[in-house]
Amino acid sequence: MQRKAIVTGSLAIGFSAVLWGFDGAVLTPRLSNLQVGYVVFILHLVPFLFMNIFMFGKYKVMLKMPWKDIGIFLLISLFGGAIGTLAIVKALFLMNFDHLSVVILLQKLQPIFAILLATTFLHEKIHKYFFYWAGLAMLGGYFLAFGFSLPNIHGDENTVYASLLALLATISFAGSTVLSKRILGSYDFTTSVFYRYGFTSVITLIFMLLFGDFSQFGSTTNQNWLFIFIIGGTTGSGAIFLYYFGLRKVKASLATISELMFPISAVIFDYFVNGSLLSPVQWVAAALMIFSILKLTTSKKEI
Repeated sequence: MQRKAIVTGSLAIGFSAVLWGFDGAVLTPRLSNLQVGYVVFILHLVPFLFMNIFMFGKYKVMLKMPWKDIGIFLLISLFGGAIGTLAIVKALFLMNFDHLSVVILLQKLQPIFAILLATTFLHEKIHKYFFYWAGLAMLGGYFLAFGFSLPNIHGDENTVYASLLALLATISFAGSTVLSKRILGSYDFTTSVFYRYGFTSVITLIFMLLFGDFSQFGSTTNQNWLFIFIIGGTTGSGAIFLYYFGLRKVKASLATISELMFPISAVIFDYFVNGSLLSPVQWVAAALMIFSILKLTTSKKEI
């Protein structure tokens, strides 16, 4: 790869990660008065409707798209768009956006599951030290969430549930990353984002029809709509456009390193905006987790 392409791709992914960190600390908390399912639905529907103004011609691509690729886009949307986003937003809501950086840091265990999924479905080899570093990263994740204490299901059930949801989001986003890397070999990043948001809008609409409450439209305040449009154009679809643009230019291992700007920026924003700070034990656990993930990704040629 040319150095310029690598630098450009890494910067794009890093900046998209900073946008996600800003979103978790500053923007999404402004929607906490709404139901989680509705929030995820509207945050995909609004950008997709806006994309139709400029990218309506992308529908022609589907006429020539093999059923296999349609299936991959559906899976990307299901895991990365619907399940992953529902899980991480619900986790943040459960924590009442208190120490949200814990939830976001847990979500960065994603490379472990991405490597496992790539090994399973793309038949890639696991580095001989994989389980060693993966085990240390998971141990760091445990101490990050619970410190030196055992999980108290009754006394601190929200932390337990939020941690489990963060892990569910991690697995979902890992699957989406592996599939996205695969589909980007056949379609440009704008087409990939268009169909990801389109299929996710349909999936979350079905979720709303089955389990949601459309009266939430009436409960959406003017301030809510303002932040919905801001998220949709910047930290939502805007960040995904940047991420997919960068992912086409760099190896997934390098992309994973650039993505670490997500939890780092989240910790910084969480402190300056919400006044939250990790405890000494959590700082050590976070450092252990990030170091282990760096060792995992730098010793792995490709994900």
